[in-house]
Amino acid sequence: MNDDNWLEVSLTVNGELAEAVADVLGRFAPNGVMTEQGVNYLNDEDPGTPSGPISVRAYLAVDDQLEEQRRKLDEALYYLGKIQPLPEAKYKFIQEQNWMEAWKEHYHPIPIGRRLLIAPAWVEPNQRDRIVIKIDPGMAFGTGTHPSTQLCLEWIEDYFYNPSSSKLEKTREQGGDSSLAPLVQNDSMVRFIDIGCGSGILSIAALKLGANLSLGVDIDPGSLANARENADLNQIGEDLILGVGSVEEILAGKFPFRRAPVVAANILAPVILRLFESGLAQIVEIGGTLILGGILEGQADSIQAAARAHGFKKLKLKTIGDWVGIACRMGE
Repeated sequence: MNDDNWLEVSLTVNGELAEAVADVLGRFAPNGVMTEQGVNYLNDEDPGTPSGPISVRAYLAVDDQLEEQRRKLDEALYYLGKIQPLPEAKYKFIQEQNWMEAWKEHYHPIPIGRRLLIAPAWVEPNQRDRIVIKIDPGMAFGTGTHPSTQLCLEWIEDYFYNPSSSKLEKTREQGGDSSLAPLVQNDSMVRFIDIGCGSGILSIAALKLGANLSLGVDIDPGSLANARENADLNQIGEDLILGVGSVEEILAGKFPFRRAPVVAANILAPVILRLFESGLAQIVEIGGTLILGGILEGQADSIQAAARAHGFKKLKLKTIGDWVGIACRMGE
């Protein structure tokens, strides 16, 4: 094999598994991970609706480390398959021949909610009626393909596009969820906190929808580097504060503010339960909204019970497939 050859590994999975598979492949792929999904178009003006399974691909360099890298990758996929069944990975050798260009040709923008459009970094969508968020698809968590990410984005949109929220005059529009309207109007700065921010997609969306300042924290420094790159893609600068940590570090005063009127945590249900015990409720302002994702249908009851036990009211649910997104208000 020549040095410019690659070993392609691919799996075709549903939206629930795509980001987990991408995360595993991304550990071994020097040039990122490709996700591809079919898109249905109603007409030439239609931005398209993602449809069907998602193909996740990565490319391993053909060198003296390939055999060991493939062994480790197979092992990682094996353990992921123990959590939820996976199809068998497919491998094939290919020449370099502009496979990055092929990736770009097949990655389509993803419309979400009423006004959001998640687009790959190299695309300039002609979408005047949608707010474009550019994301590098090679970054594993928060590319917009997973139902949990989509549910959280919809809840964030509902919050910021609320017609009864006077301090969001520049972005308000009919159709928002009035139960998410901020109750506290004495602070002109609309802050947003994202626990486990990953690619930064939720913070970027909040800022583009009307937040003045966002704090994104993650325990993985690599995720924070990805989030900053995505913020730069979207021309977002100091309005997005990023740092290593979680709820404890926020409450300890490591960052510029300890509380916000809207907080999101798109992680996993067991982690969310631990966050409640670590003080998650304390970083949500009275009358503020907490948005939770990464919750499977069978886990929703325990999350709702924990939210109520920590003072949250007016719980609302949205679902996509087996995944649930929850929004609730901190009681007075």
